[in-house]
Order: sequence, then structure tokens, then C-alpha cells
Amino acid sequence: MAAPMKLYCWRGDYGLPSVDVDCLTVLAYAKFAGAPLKVHKITNPWRSPTGTLPALKTRDEGSLSQPSKIIIHLRKQKYNADYDLSAKEGADTLAFISLLEEKLLPALIYTQWVDAKNYVDVTRRWYAEHTPFPLNFLLPNRMHSAQLERLRLIRGDAVLEPEEQVEKELYQEALECMTLLSQRLGSQKFFFGDSPSSLDAYVFGHLAPLLKIKLPSGKLQQHLNSLENLCQFCTNILVLYFPSETRDVGKQKVSAHTDGGDFDNEPHKRRNQILSVLFAVGAMLGYAVLTGIVTIQSSRSQLEEPRRAEEDEEEEEE
Repeated sequence: MAAPMKLYCWRGDYGLPSVDVDCLTVLAYAKFAGAPLKVHKITNPWRSPTGTLPALKTRDEGSLSQPSKIIIHLRKQKYNADYDLSAKEGADTLAFISLLEEKLLPALIYTQWVDAKNYVDVTRRWYAEHTPFPLNFLLPNRMHSAQLERLRLIRGDAVLEPEEQVEKELYQEALECMTLLSQRLGSQKFFFGDSPSSLDAYVFGHLAPLLKIKLPSGKLQQHLNSLENLCQFCTNILVLYFPSETRDVGKQKVSAHTDGGDFDNEPHKRRNQILSVLFAVGAMLGYAVLTGIVTIQSSRSQLEEPRRAEEDEEEEEE
């Protein structure tokens, strides 16, 4: 029997199997399609085969990193959640996924990574607390820059400023998108009846973090909470396909069995504290040397000290 494919994704929290939109989408689709994956939930993207998350390590096509490419590969392996869809339903799926990525995703990026209060109090804090040392000093800022660039590419803006007008436009489009999704879902369990499809995976991946992660600035959350059928849709998927996450919602602060590395384990807490201090001191010294605050003198410069002292005395006398 061939070894199962390996999926690397961000670990979960807040009652979610992952905190990342793309990872949630892939995890949900794999569950819907019955794909036999060995899932590695980690907090260090550099431990994945692509250096990004999610990442699928396959037996014949190397490693894939984008949700769309991962889902296409699973379909090639006969794990197709859209197998029973009609041609019209397939076209609707493509249209709604495009709508999600063009209208809802930019607002999600903005609310998590650009909105100052949400970013500082929730997003950056979570990644800093869960990423192993010393990446927790570097990775949140790097991810922040990457998400801003992703937002610029989606919107086609050369420069993106967190201005009130930009926020208003993004949120208005997102609210309209969620309302349209709610109308399309109606009273159905899933978007195309009783069986979930790739569209359900994409909608769940985009809405579940908004439903579960409490944000100080919650304009999008308020609107989602007013759409009861979408909230119930996300809850049903969590209960049916990720029951362990809903049971362990209050027990996920730190786990000794996550793949974040032994930096997260209690026996290494003192070592982490010492390394953190050393890293901070080294970073400060490196900055001081690079900026010229501290200089490294050679033996030759030491011989010139008396001459410099005399010159200094002459300057002081002047």
C-alpha cells in the first residue's frame, strides 16, 4: 500500500482545525472528498517542503503549495468532491469562488493584517506566541508584508494605504458578497444540496475564521453573525468533519504533540528564555555596529589614542 500524501498546514486554535484561510479550504476539501492525507499541523512554515503553508507533498508531482493546485491534484487522484455536480453547478462553483477571492478575501486580509487594532491585539500576537523561537521575532512582520503585497495584487493597486476610503470600499464589497452567499445557500445544508463540494470548502475556509476569531474591530463579524444560515453552515461543517476541534476548543493553548518543535514544551522554557535574551542582545549589538553607534577598534587605532586625546584637548581649549 502506498504511503499517504502529506499535508502541511498551520495549526488550529479558537475551535478551528487551522487559523489560516487557505489551510482551512484545503483541509475541508480533503475531508469532503475522502482524501487519505497525513496532516502535519505546524507553526513553522519553513518545516514544510515548500517553505509555505499549506503544502502538499505528493508521490509523483513533488510538492504543491496553492489551494487550487492542491485541489486539482486531489481530483487527479480520484478524490473529487465535485463529481456529482452538473455542468451548471460546476459553472456556478467557478463563479462563486472567483467572487470570494475578488470581493471577500481582500476584506479578510485587511481586517486581520491591516486594521491596526486587530493586527496588534490578535493576529501578530497569535503568530508571535505560537511560532517557535527565534522565528517569532521575524515571521509575523514577514507575513504582514506578504499579506499586504497579496492585497495589492488582488486590488491591482501599486500603493495601498490603510485609509478610511479603502476600508469602506473593501468592507462594502465583502458585505455584499456575504449577503449573496447567504441568499444562494438559503435553507440548504450545503450549496448544492446534501453533499459538500469545493464551493463549500472555499466558503467555509473564508468564513470560519471570521466566525470564530474574536476581533476588536468586528464590522465583518457583525454582518456575518446577522446571516444565521451562513453561521449554521460553518458550525455544521465543524461538527460533522472536525469534531475534535470543537471538543478541544478550550484546550489548545499549548500542545506537546504539535509539530511546532520542542521549543513549545515546558521543559525547555528556561532554555527559551536564555536564548531569547542572547538573541536580543546579539540583535542590539549588530544594530549598534551597523549604524556606527559602536565601533570595533584595531590595535593600530589603539596606538593613535594618545594623539586623538591631544587633539580633543586642543578642541576643548578652543
